[in-house]
Amino acid sequence: MTTTDREFEVKKTEDEWRSILTPEQFRVLRQHGTERARTSPLDKQYGKGLYVCAGCDLPLFSSDTKFDSGTGWPSFFQPIDGAIDTTIDRSLFMTRVETHCHRCGGHLGHVFEDGPKPTGQRYCMNGVSLKFIPS
Repeated sequence: MTTTDREFEVKKTEDEWRSILTPEQFRVLRQHGTERARTSPLDKQYGKGLYVCAGCDLPLFSSDTKFDSGTGWPSFFQPIDGAIDTTIDRSLFMTRVETHCHRCGGHLGHVFEDGPKPTGQRYCMNGVSLKFIPS
């Protein structure tokens, strides 16, 4: 299923999204962009808390699942149950699994099969797609 094939709980017009997101957040979350590696302060954030969608505040990841992947993007080995949807991304002459917020459909990043135990997955997220809420 592509994100355009389903209805999301949070729906906004392009102008409404632009009014609540920064230009970089809009480019990544709504236009499937990618931030430059090593530009997000969340990459090196290791405090206790939750990582939520920057578009709709849905909790996506717990700090307990974050790890340093060395890629320059915040990485997690497991999302919160039901928080993430995936689609196949065939851009850039490769096939990847793209991740989206389950509630608003915002583009978050990609998931790869080279992560640590126990899941073996690496959810490689754009930091601008997330907000960190300390606990």
